[in-house]
Amino acid sequence: MSARILVVDDVPANVKLLEARLSAEYFDVMTAANGTEALAISRRAECDIILLDVMMPDMDGFEVCRRLKTDPATHHIPVVMVTALDSPADRNRGLEAGADDFLTKPVSDVVLIARVRSLTRLKMMTDELRMRAITSLEIGMQAPERSAIADTGKGGRILLVDDRQSSYERLATILAAEHTIDVEPNPTEALFHAAEGNYDLLIVSLDLNNFDGLRLCSQARSLERTRHVPILAIADPENSTRLLRGLEIGVNDYLLRPIDKTELLARARTQLRRRRYTDHLRDNVQNSIEMAITDALTGLHNRRYMESHLATLAEQAATRGKPLALMILDIDYFKSINDNYGHDAGDDVLREFAVRVRKSIRGIDLACRYGGEEFVIVMPETDLHVAGMVAERLRRSIAGEPFAIHKGAKRIEVTISIGLTTLERKGEAVADVLKRADTALYRAKHDGRNRVVSQAA
Repeated sequence: MSARILVVDDVPANVKLLEARLSAEYFDVMTAANGTEALAISRRAECDIILLDVMMPDMDGFEVCRRLKTDPATHHIPVVMVTALDSPADRNRGLEAGADDFLTKPVSDVVLIARVRSLTRLKMMTDELRMRAITSLEIGMQAPERSAIADTGKGGRILLVDDRQSSYERLATILAAEHTIDVEPNPTEALFHAAEGNYDLLIVSLDLNNFDGLRLCSQARSLERTRHVPILAIADPENSTRLLRGLEIGVNDYLLRPIDKTELLARARTQLRRRRYTDHLRDNVQNSIEMAITDALTGLHNRRYMESHLATLAEQAATRGKPLALMILDIDYFKSINDNYGHDAGDDVLREFAVRVRKSIRGIDLACRYGGEEFVIVMPETDLHVAGMVAERLRRSIAGEPFAIHKGAKRIEVTISIGLTTLERKGEAVADVLKRADTALYRAKHDGRNRVVSQAA
């Protein structure tokens, strides 16, 4: 696992030491001697993780971190402060500035590399989501960066897994000031509780009695419902090596007892902000996928989806020896609706038409807006006779009840013409099936509209 690590320190000896450690683990190392240089490199997207010293001449590390985390172009880059400052106040100040971790010098090679590898996995996952969500911007969806920067990290739902009463009572009291907290003292029930509770963060003690807390963390990572929920582990100082193992199996962050109140809240907020950001990215990706295959006005699938999916349905029908029915529907005199009542009225008709189509077909049938006022319905395992009955029922549904337009202020009569055919010959091109249905539709129009015309293969 390779990553580009930016080491920021004004002391050349410190830079060379970190560079040697990281290069030995096959990371690509870049260096910067001050905050201004570090910000410029980061904005050019030339690094994956930043190891940041605090005491620097032009601006200190706290200010550099704050600027990184408030800039939409760089806020997603993990920042680890590596410094000789070791007081709780300094650590909390760094975490409040947005740092993902705060390591005190001298840092052992094992701890440093484990943390960098953990954050590398996180960064690669985030980058993949960000890359896939780029199209969301192109289709007008809001980028999540601004909301992520403004997010306070409060108001989360947290599950605390700890079987020491004195411990979980204190932790729950601290966390309850900013979040909704559930406590699960029974580790054997914790995974079920986590899976059903829709939590934003899991806090797991690794010092459970007669239960391996790391196994619980591993199980949470393997379960679909909890795979993306961040995990904050808590352990006694003598179990620090187990924490490093936890980072390898997917623990996001950790704390050593005794727990500092401010640090606990700061680390919880960091995890919640990151969770919300990645959730927003995933939502954007999903929405962009749906928008790419869905007609925005009617909510039906669009022509692009139909053309790609129809070939699959045709192949399945031929393989199974089952018929496949296809109909093309056209709203009669739709241009006159737009001309006489306005395009808003035309949109009202199209939306209501889509609703009636959904009510008239099965869940396995495919309904698409083919273009303008033309629609296509594909019906697997349906012969010409049955498809004709469905088409006639749909025609009556459209003609039998007027369509409301202008927010219900007026109602108008609407009819449709339908051309119907089936795919029954193995290997027949779907383009030929569409053409045959279109020919049947032309006949329906020519013969007076408001009718169904079938054409056998």
